[in-house]
Amino acid sequence: MNIGRRDFVAGAAGAAALGLLGCMATTGAAITAAPAAPERAQAMYGLIGKMIAAEGQRDALIAVLLEGVSAMPGCLSYVVARDPADASAIWITEVWDSQASHKASLSLPSVKAAIAKGRPMIAGFGDSVVTAPVGGHGLAAASAR
Repeated sequence: MNIGRRDFVAGAAGAAALGLLGCMATTGAAITAAPAAPERAQAMYGLIGKMIAAEGQRDALIAVLLEGVSAMPGCLSYVVARDPADASAIWITEVWDSQASHKASLSLPSVKAAIAKGRPMIAGFGDSVVTAPVGGHGLAAASAR
């Protein structure tokens, strides 16, 4: 399967290391946008998506998704998880301080390099959803904005 840059970016959250999930709309995956949080100058931006690794590539793809996670300005939380019911599936959950920070992450050299490295390991994408996080463990300071 030949996956283009936008499809890869869409595929999963550019993994905090990549911050890529937000573009999943280009893959045809179902996306449900949450309403903007009321009384907030700048709402947090969340993404949850499923990425399907090529046969035998899940662990290698997970490693790519986790590279450079701490170098994503505006990324408040980034979680990569194996799907225990599907040996090829990966779930990526991201929380950003804003949609603009997520979009800006796609221009970072480290993200572009991760996209190039991970693209051949991706077979496709599953469901995805855009969320409007309001707080939670590890997000208390961000939710007080």
